[in-house]
Amino acid sequence: MKYKRMPIEVESPEEMGYDTIQFNLAESSVRDIYFRDLKINLDDVFICYGEHRGKKDLREEIIRDEKNLSEGDVLVCPSAATALFIVSTIMLNKDDHLIVLRPNYATNIETPKAIGCDISYIDLSFENEFQFDIQQIKDAIQPQTKLISITSPHNPTGIIFKDELIKEIISIAEEKNIFVLVDETYRYLNFQTELIPYYASFSDHVISVCSLSKAFGVPGIRVGWLICKHRKLQIDLLAAKEQIIITNSVIDEEIALHILKNAQQFLSPSHQHIQQNFSVLKNWMENEQKYFEWIEPKAGVVCFPRIKKQFAIDTAKFYAVLYEKYKTLVGAGHWFEQDDRYMRIGFGYPNEEELQQGLRNLANCIKESIT
Repeated sequence: MKYKRMPIEVESPEEMGYDTIQFNLAESSVRDIYFRDLKINLDDVFICYGEHRGKKDLREEIIRDEKNLSEGDVLVCPSAATALFIVSTIMLNKDDHLIVLRPNYATNIETPKAIGCDISYIDLSFENEFQFDIQQIKDAIQPQTKLISITSPHNPTGIIFKDELIKEIISIAEEKNIFVLVDETYRYLNFQTELIPYYASFSDHVISVCSLSKAFGVPGIRVGWLICKHRKLQIDLLAAKEQIIITNSVIDEEIALHILKNAQQFLSPSHQHIQQNFSVLKNWMENEQKYFEWIEPKAGVVCFPRIKKQFAIDTAKFYAVLYEKYKTLVGAGHWFEQDDRYMRIGFGYPNEEELQQGLRNLANCIKESIT
């Protein structure tokens, strides 16, 4: 496999330098918290090799309240990114075929590219409100298709795919003996929707992936998980994890268990903050509709507006001025293989004042960059 650095990583806040960014609208998560905020005592944690599948209590907590899942269906990994990597490298070889929605989180595209498999992209359009047509999926299926990859709630748009469409994909996959990867990393950021069961609970041809990073403000705790009821595939996934890392950090797992046991304690204030910031963002979009248009997000903490087509704009100048003069960062469209008229705006990470000023900076920068 040949790897290349992804723009979303090269230009990420942690690589650009947090001290160079005053108004960070590029994050796709809530605000990070401090260890002291956890109120956890780790003195009695035995620093041993942990269970290869992940701490049993943690796996049970991950699927608590899920009717059709057991702890044996869960494989805990050091991050959702690791889980996605494992899925791609297990499911795909050079001779295989992948169907993936685009735009998408970069790893869901770049790892299959590194593998060298054949890829069919289902391009989501602004004009169709970033929803896909099931016929697009059907038409893309080939005899060597092994995996269909979707993300819902969707990154970078914040939309939720219609439940009946995803279930229809699952039905097609079962018929064709194809697996469906559903990246559900933003499921806990359902600030205006109900939390639905993991899609893996509906079929053994589905792999669900999630993590703590986005919703709980602990990306430094590298814990994610994949869920799959297919027994043979679970063994293959475990074998891959064992060869990559064997087991997770028992410290990280203990913290993850504590967080999930007290999930509402962390999620309730985050959801309140997101709702407040979302209101700020909606008002700004209404006031700036001369220049911007969007598909309103339904979950998560990101949206994917675009600069209206009638304006001639030097996008390279726009992003340079926004960062260098206004100390403001957003996720440029090329992070997701899209035109740079699009941008991902994260509204969960900044406080309300930072978001308001960052949005004002965006508006001012647009005016300066129109040619």
